[in-house]
Amino acid sequence: MPLVRISLLQGKSPEYRKQIGDVVHRAMVENINCPPQDRFQLITEHARDNFLYAPVYLGIPHSDNLVIIQITLNEGRTTELKKALYQAIVEGLQKEIGLDKQDVFIGLIEVKKENWSFGNGLAQYAG
Repeated sequence: MPLVRISLLQGKSPEYRKQIGDVVHRAMVENINCPPQDRFQLITEHARDNFLYAPVYLGIPHSDNLVIIQITLNEGRTTELKKALYQAIVEGLQKEIGLDKQDVFIGLIEVKKENWSFGNGLAQYAG
């Protein structure tokens, strides 16, 4: 059910990009009850002219290694679960690829269950 969009500057290897996706998926499975087979990710590299970010925001510095992760998911998870997800993603990316914690930007978009169709023109989660 989550749809994950991962954006970063061009130039990273396919293995690096895959590791980011693996870490994000593992964190969702372990922290917000995402089924293991439920993996839908779009990993997009951007030219420098199309990847704009604040060098410092809220006292947090960002570098050209910034990774922006946007997760669209069903509404209803607690703030504690969301915080655990953020922490698991950041720690996993630091451990797996050496990404600095300040270079991980995460945004969640919560939607109602009836806003999904996984194929066949049906709203599989609608009641």
